[in-house]
Amino acid sequence: MGILLYELVGSDERRPFSPHCWKIALALAHTGLSFEGRPTRFTEIAGIENGVTKTVPLIRDGERLIRGSFAIALYLEEAYPDRPTLFGGEGGKAMARFVERWSQLTLHTFIGEAALVDIHGLLGPEDQAYFRESREARFGKPLEDVPADRETRLKDFRAALAPLRTLFRHQPFIGGEGPLFADYIVGGALQWARVASPFPFLAPDDPVAEWFGRCLDLHDGLARRVPAAA
Repeated sequence: MGILLYELVGSDERRPFSPHCWKIALALAHTGLSFEGRPTRFTEIAGIENGVTKTVPLIRDGERLIRGSFAIALYLEEAYPDRPTLFGGEGGKAMARFVERWSQLTLHTFIGEAALVDIHGLLGPEDQAYFRESREARFGKPLEDVPADRETRLKDFRAALAPLRTLFRHQPFIGGEGPLFADYIVGGALQWARVASPFPFLAPDDPVAEWFGRCLDLHDGLARRVPAAA
């Protein structure tokens, strides 16, 4: 058996939605390593692999368990040096760390709030109860109030994508002529938005949307196989 990837799903196990899990699904496909997704719901995470983790992604590679998306990517790079690189060297690792921080602060903050009620709708009853309690404690307000201003904030979110928009005037991927882990970091965030919510985070004619389309087509359309939220 190949690598086992525990990935977050809602009531429909065919629709993994976690941005961090999508980073690793795309990274594994990039390396060409055989892997199997193991659908995992929020309330099931604590019970996997004898409680080794509180979050996913988690992979099992033989006897090795590795948790956390960046740690997993580093592991794949080091354990399989004969496979296509995810970083292209130490500079690529440093670049990817910057991109991850930018993505967390710029993309995840808005997407996580704007899609909050939509994500809740993906979940089964037990997970919905957990999700509502934990997110209302985090935001200090009812779940439904969190995305109330998303239409107003959308213009600023799209403006914040300018670094990507201008980059794609010069090259097709963040990694250059082809994708690297930095592409999967940002692509995973936008796949989270695409799978979880019908809200139009990207304008159709945005160069970022065109780049994301290229990402959806990578690895025989791995990400595109999961339909967008309707």
